[in-house]
Amino acid sequence: MVLLAASAPAGADPAASLVFINGQPTPVLFNDGDSFRVLDGPHRGMRTRLAGFNALEAHGPVHQWGSWTPEELYVLAKMATLQARRGVWHCTIQDRPDGYGRTLLWCPDLAETQVRSGLAHVLSVTDEPGDPVLLRAQREAMQARRGLWAHGVPPFLLTSLHSREEDTEGRGTFNRLVSTADGHSVPWVHHEQYAECTRICHRQYPSNPETEARLLERLRADPAASPEVRQASVEELRAAIHMYVRYRVLGRPVRQALREPLRQLLERYRDAGALGSDPGQETSCMYHVPFQRRYGPLRAACLIK
Repeated sequence: MVLLAASAPAGADPAASLVFINGQPTPVLFNDGDSFRVLDGPHRGMRTRLAGFNALEAHGPVHQWGSWTPEELYVLAKMATLQARRGVWHCTIQDRPDGYGRTLLWCPDLAETQVRSGLAHVLSVTDEPGDPVLLRAQREAMQARRGLWAHGVPPFLLTSLHSREEDTEGRGTFNRLVSTADGHSVPWVHHEQYAECTRICHRQYPSNPETEARLLERLRADPAASPEVRQASVEELRAAIHMYVRYRVLGRPVRQALREPLRQLLERYRDAGALGSDPGQETSCMYHVPFQRRYGPLRAACLIK
């Protein structure tokens, strides 16, 4: 931090940290464990999102899984912010912004430190697995039961919630699930409108070979099946059905062209009771808080602690 004090402008925020952006020493303010705002220099005012990993939301106690309480996970989110602020990191600007218009940066030393400490998890926003170095660090953290993994490892972490009214461009609504095995993202497609502070949980259901066999037979005979579904191999359909029965979502290993038509059919079968009545077990939960209610004097009641 002495180096930062020497390079930061007079009157800089006392919480400022030093990050080298494309080799340029830059004072920044970490908003949480995976994003910061540039305070001075050629990128002054730039809002960033750090690629490859994800720290928990720092605006309030909104996460929950296993035997953790939301408040305990909120402490881990704050610890990730503190760890980011205390270090000196090296980042490079990526060639595309994120979905919120923030500049994406790749900061491998910070990413590995956060993940190895168990204060963040690996995140790829696509179907592809996360960075191999980060995945090795995550497996080490899981085996040591550090941070996020102290009370076990759910199959997916629920990292973002989107209510139906947020879809202003007609693209559909989904929540983001992230695999704890390899970091790839799975869209949890839904049509729900969430009230403020509603607790939303992803669930895992028991595997039932008989149910899956009946669904496979029904799919192959369904006249409403799309060409993509009719042309899919038995192995593809079997794998997709198993994933949907277990998690009610479709991601890897189901190929993109097959997901939406197959999801629509399986959703219809589900609504008709073909998947049984077992309520499943909660794996990862979040409280829904609209962005405009996360900060300031109008913060949602479930965030005020």
